[in-house]
Amino acid sequence: MNIRFYIDPETGQPHIYNHDVSEEEVEDVLLNPGEDRPGKEGARVAIGQTHGGRYLRVIYVVDAKPDSVFVITAFELTGKPLKAYKRRRRKK
Repeated sequence: MNIRFYIDPETGQPHIYNHDVSEEEVEDVLLNPGEDRPGKEGARVAIGQTHGGRYLRVIYVVDAKPDSVFVITAFELTGKPLKAYKRRRRKK
């Protein structure tokens, strides 16, 4: 899978770094999401667990090229959203 990242114009680095998330963690979630559903304005939302055990929400859009995505942002799932995700996963 080809993964491109939104670059923060202020830092010149991928925006995910602002949320202490690495490219490898994003790839973990995108390759094996627990959930992948439609988001807002054509985006998609993938939620899953990294190999390191963190739960992330990844916001992305599918690129025109096959097997390619553009990641807008990603952040750790905590608190009530994490509890709700785990509850949904138990029901499956």
